[in-house]
Amino acid sequence: MTGLLRTRTGEEAKVGTVELFFDLVFVFAITQLSHTLLAHATPLGAAQTLLLFLSVWWVWIFTCWVTNWLDPERWPVRLMLFALMGIGLFLSMSIPEAWHERGLGFGAAVAAMQVGRSFFATMALRRHGRANYLNFLRITLWLSCSGVLWIVGGLAGEEVRILYWLSALLIEYAGPAAGFRVPGLGYSSSLDWDVEGAHMAERCGLLIIIALGESVLITGATTAEMAWTAPVLMAFASAFIGTVAMWWIYFNIGAERASHHIAHADDPGRIARLAYTYVHIPIVAGIIVSAASDEMLLAHPTGHVAPAAWAFTIAGPALFLVGNILFKRVTGGRYPLSHLVGLALLVLVALLPVHDGHGLGLAVTAVLVIVGIWETASLRGAVGHGH
Repeated sequence: MTGLLRTRTGEEAKVGTVELFFDLVFVFAITQLSHTLLAHATPLGAAQTLLLFLSVWWVWIFTCWVTNWLDPERWPVRLMLFALMGIGLFLSMSIPEAWHERGLGFGAAVAAMQVGRSFFATMALRRHGRANYLNFLRITLWLSCSGVLWIVGGLAGEEVRILYWLSALLIEYAGPAAGFRVPGLGYSSSLDWDVEGAHMAERCGLLIIIALGESVLITGATTAEMAWTAPVLMAFASAFIGTVAMWWIYFNIGAERASHHIAHADDPGRIARLAYTYVHIPIVAGIIVSAASDEMLLAHPTGHVAPAAWAFTIAGPALFLVGNILFKRVTGGRYPLSHLVGLALLVLVALLPVHDGHGLGLAVTAVLVIVGIWETASLRGAVGHGH
């Protein structure tokens, strides 16, 4: 397979339509994760959904890395992405019952996507850059080890499945940090990762849009099926404004600045590994949890808030802010004070005697709006002062 690499012209590589088409599978996956969390709103259910989310994220972000090097306009690469879409659709369909009778379907789909895509990239890079070829050879070996655990876990009984799958995740998540070290093949240095930084930033930004879109869909679909009473409409407005505030916090300043930072970094591979591969996890997870809480609060806008709804309503924005704090620290060199204060305010909201879903939702939305306005005002005021 020759000639499958992106042509590096010095200009920013744009995300292609086939990549956006590929992401449609993950629209479905995010919907399935959100609904699974709602259906199993217990500590165990949340932990199991988290493990499924981490595996789905890892499949997506590794594909993002591959299309950063390989050109999706080439038909072999397109066919590879179409094959991944088909398997990814099967993976997404398996999510609600992944801990029960569809465990093998989920585990086999994860293993097939991870190993198959990485092997394809290894062959495509064989004659184009020895460093990246060896990098993907190491990655394929690591993912083959975890792939065995994904499949064995799917075959195992439900009570031990989590141990196999957790072990598989630990192998996969440790890989980049360990440089995918393999005896006899050495390890990968981030300096060897010839990353198109702006493309990576745009890909992750588009996935944030997808995740936020899930919140919008849940808000609209849930409200459409209910009587439009004053409490329901106020809960609708609160959920929608909260989603807009999340968009504002991520995109208004941070995303563009991060794109510029990685595009001009001396070691873009290190920035991509930390800021996008790892740090985006709590950002996306926070949006998914917030979507689940929106549906819960819309369904019961008045009366005593259920413990699960209370936990999701606080945890979603908190995860989102923590992820943005780390993201902006890596790409902007500072911890944004507005976000830190926002976390403190969420702790205060959690301690206040707010007993109804309507009041809790409004309080949390107000915190997100305050963070967005504060950051915007502070950075505008700092223009020309070395901020």
